[in-house]
Amino acid sequence: MPAVSEPDTRTVVIVGTGIAGSGAAQALRKEGFGGRIILIGSEPEEPYRRPALSKELLSGKASIDRVRLRPSTFWAEQGIELRIGATVAAIDTGSRTVHSADGDNVDFDVLILATGGRSRRLAAEDSERVHYLRDLADMRRLQSQLVEGASLLVVGGGLIGSEVASTARDLGCSVQVLEAQPLPLSRLLPPSIAERIAALHNSAGVDLQTGVDLETLTTRVDGVTARARDGREWTADLAVVAIGSLPDADVAAAAGIAVDNGISVDRYLKTSVDDVYAIGDVANVPNGFLGGMHRGEHWNTAQDHAVAVAKTIVGKAEPFESVPWSWSNQFGRNIQVAGWPGADDTVIVRGDLDSYDFTAVCTREGRIVGAVSVGRPKDVRAVRTLIERSADLSTDVLADTSSDLTELAAGLLAAPVR
Repeated sequence: MPAVSEPDTRTVVIVGTGIAGSGAAQALRKEGFGGRIILIGSEPEEPYRRPALSKELLSGKASIDRVRLRPSTFWAEQGIELRIGATVAAIDTGSRTVHSADGDNVDFDVLILATGGRSRRLAAEDSERVHYLRDLADMRRLQSQLVEGASLLVVGGGLIGSEVASTARDLGCSVQVLEAQPLPLSRLLPPSIAERIAALHNSAGVDLQTGVDLETLTTRVDGVTARARDGREWTADLAVVAIGSLPDADVAAAAGIAVDNGISVDRYLKTSVDDVYAIGDVANVPNGFLGGMHRGEHWNTAQDHAVAVAKTIVGKAEPFESVPWSWSNQFGRNIQVAGWPGADDTVIVRGDLDSYDFTAVCTREGRIVGAVSVGRPKDVRAVRTLIERSADLSTDVLADTSSDLTELAAGLLAAPVR
């Protein structure tokens, strides 16, 4: 007669209610974990899809109820103790206790840190006219001022800045974008592709200014003024500052957990402290494909982390390996990015850049490392497979549009992994 396994009575505490934290709670239950799960989040909102902040929610096309990850009743039904509006102030790894700012202390057997990131901020005075976009309260405050006819200054032409610019133009606002680099989205896209996205914004009426070395952002009674070091100035009714984010790792560092560009973890998402894990935007993870470390800031990566950490906790550990994938909607175009495209990569374009119907495959030292696609989601899925399988495809094969990337990927899936 087979031995009956003892029930798992451990308490898992998860700090962070974004897709990484809430996803880990759900994945633990799906994997059969029967112990106690406590999910703690500082935001006073039930878990929701944060990417909607700069798009559907800000535009008013979706309500908060529509973008919630689960119905309100789900968490209790799954035996997940959801504690929202609770800020974790400290972690004692010796006594295995999480201390909340309100004095509520929780003991844990296993701790998962999914604290995400916080907005990089300018050294400017607080003002009702200067906005950051990190949570639902930020979005509501911005939305109340982003009305038809208003003028908006966006500081930063990265992903969030570009999406806010797109949403604001759709709402009938005039928009100026100030970007420090020669092109927008330069951290995410190769230059030839970033040029096309810049053209997309310009054609939609965005006043895109690049190479801006911002000196000051000041507020007046009736608006804001940005001044560059070369003397140029721009004014608007309000401003959104979108200059990236920082990993929210201060509490972890204070607890003696190793931190380096986020919380350092191994390929099983374990931190330097036993039974403490980190996932999502805050986790700096070994890159099993390209070497080195990688801290992803995308929805898909956070989801993959959640599943992987749950498997490790229930005894089904596998080294984490996943090719990142992200998307953005701007001016009616769906832009998808896979892997780790870089500015110096060789870019092989399949399709037509000018008509925004293409997939640009990025190679580095003869190896596929990423892709950017507009209007071709199947290609992105295929490229992820090609990267995962370390596909050795010549430039001629990749450039041959008579070959189908999906078929190439399917052939590799049918072959043994090298």
